[in-house]
Amino acid sequence: MGKLIGILFSLVIVAAVAAGAGWFWINSSFTADGPATTDGKPRVVMIERGSTTQAIATKLKEVGAIADDGLFRLALRVREILGDKPVMKAGEYEIVSGASMEAIVKELSDGKALQYAVIVPEGLTSQMILSLLVDREWKATGGAQHTYKLAGPVPAVPAEGVLLPGDYAVTRGDTVESVINRMIKAQQDLLAELWPNRQPGLPVRTPEEAVNLASIVENETGVPHERPQVASLFINRLNKPMRLQSDPTIVYGITRGVPLGHGLRVSEIAQKTEWNTYQIDGLPKTPICNPGRESIKAVLNPAQTNYIYFVADGSGGHAFAETLGEHNANVSKWREIEKQRDAKQPAAVQGAKPKP
Repeated sequence: MGKLIGILFSLVIVAAVAAGAGWFWINSSFTADGPATTDGKPRVVMIERGSTTQAIATKLKEVGAIADDGLFRLALRVREILGDKPVMKAGEYEIVSGASMEAIVKELSDGKALQYAVIVPEGLTSQMILSLLVDREWKATGGAQHTYKLAGPVPAVPAEGVLLPGDYAVTRGDTVESVINRMIKAQQDLLAELWPNRQPGLPVRTPEEAVNLASIVENETGVPHERPQVASLFINRLNKPMRLQSDPTIVYGITRGVPLGHGLRVSEIAQKTEWNTYQIDGLPKTPICNPGRESIKAVLNPAQTNYIYFVADGSGGHAFAETLGEHNANVSKWREIEKQRDAKQPAAVQGAKPKP
């Protein structure tokens, strides 16, 4: 009996040593450098949603990120038995040359997928934004040399003014519709934050009216620090009441926001549409673009002024006035600037300038 016990004990020792050696080999392979690329550049791998460990291992082997998919699965299984079960996430990943299996698993578990910067400027119409999202290829953030064109079918054009322009990070597989929905929610969240803290006594009765007025502010000035002043001016006009007389509303009523390609003509100013604020009282039928965060903030918390007139000042901004006399003086200055500018242009260009 003693001899048998001794034999069994020896077998246990041998098995333990073998297991230890096996684990040491598996762990060493798992933490060792992986295959290097010939040019030293990273490999890119796309892990689909719902991928099994086997599918992930196969994909990593296919792109050359690991040398042995079986060893990869075995190492993960051993770690799972020992209580360490990483959850690898779907996404597009940039795997550096020579990355170990351990480093790859960590990157996939951390979800550090490649992201692409979708940048939507302020002041575009909903149709323009939809076209931008459908047509543009977006660059990866962080310096990676990759681009991505949003996937999925083209949704219907959103209502005018419901989108919040800005920068949105997307990953491969994100769709045009998903970005549109994010932009809608972003504006809703912004209004939920700003509306309760709006300045008292404003002539806009709803968040939707605030966005409508903000769309005019957005298209009237490209100078960020002017927005609160421009918002104040239009709010003062609404309070008088006085027609807003905003040139961009004329353009929107004619082309739905597409530039006319020429200066406004008298006939266009006189053309009555549901947006032309030279011809209608109050706000236009709908917003004329999708205003940005700062224009919405300016409308809900405008500067405190008595301005009711403004005109271009030749520097990209505007000259503001409280009285018609001050405004006429500012207009005279602007006409002189125009005259000097036109005198410097070649005769052919002057001759091509359309008459209002």
